[in-house]
Amino acid sequence: MSAPLAIDIHAHFFPESFLRVVETDGARFGGSVDRSNPRGPVLAAGGARTPPLDPTYYDVDRRVRAMDRVGVGVHALSLTVPMVYWADGEVGGRLARATNDAMAQAHAAYPDRFVGCATLPLQDPPRALAELERVAPLPGIRAVYLGTNIAGRDLSDPAFAPIFARAEALGLPVLLHPLNTVGGGRLAPFYLSNLLGNPFDTAIAAAHLIFGGVLDRHPRLQVLLPHAGGALPYLAGRLQRGQKVRPEAQRRAKRPVTAYLKRFTYDTISHSPEALRWLIACVGAERVMLGSDFCFDMGYERPRDIVTRQLGLKAAAQAKVLRGNAARLLRLA
Repeated sequence: MSAPLAIDIHAHFFPESFLRVVETDGARFGGSVDRSNPRGPVLAAGGARTPPLDPTYYDVDRRVRAMDRVGVGVHALSLTVPMVYWADGEVGGRLARATNDAMAQAHAAYPDRFVGCATLPLQDPPRALAELERVAPLPGIRAVYLGTNIAGRDLSDPAFAPIFARAEALGLPVLLHPLNTVGGGRLAPFYLSNLLGNPFDTAIAAAHLIFGGVLDRHPRLQVLLPHAGGALPYLAGRLQRGQKVRPEAQRRAKRPVTAYLKRFTYDTISHSPEALRWLIACVGAERVMLGSDFCFDMGYERPRDIVTRQLGLKAAAQAKVLRGNAARLLRLA
């Protein structure tokens, strides 16, 4: 029996409509799109610069063919770095609207192949809440996508509380992605801003959700941590020790840190079968979902192979990681 077609929970999307808003409204905030590269447009904003964006980032017909080649049935589409927080709230709202509408259009064109993870202009929380209300009923919107910090503001900031409350009430899971990561100039060489900054920023965001009491205040809120949880699963014991001996870490979280590991879900992007096996042993196969980081060089070109060839999972566990868990999270048939 062949393995089921996979659902990719971590698949990035830069719709043409988003790029056009950057071009028309982004210049005064430092945003630009360079279309001179024959390999594809290059987006620069918020101190970040993308590689040339291959057409599969924005051409859904080509994207479906690319998915077919690697046995992936569904992409949960998400905007990624630089996201929309680098502009003011008005322009950020236009960027978010363009992205979210394009995701709904991709779903309409291929209802069995695409769902969307909505982008919100969180630099302006009231505007973000209004956009969440607007997009929640759109066809195909099945999750919310947030940065691990919002222009340097952490997710435990009370300003974001209404967003978490409404996402919980709507039954929309929250997926995180690192940006503006910690480390500054020390992580500039060797691409360490990604190689180390991304996993550590994910751990910082998760720690704020735990220690800031966000997960306790919203017990039905589902949060997915990218890159196999970043550094969090491997530092949870250290965080828990601090929770025991440091008064600063004892104020809001109601349970030991390790008890929160199963409040999160995780993708498979670890680049270490040993680490991924350990994560599955720690939180259970039902909390881990296939991800590719489509289609950046730090992702997986053949994400299914990680699950079917490298982890030694039994068929039932494989089916959960490949499809079943994400189907449940995203409310897919």
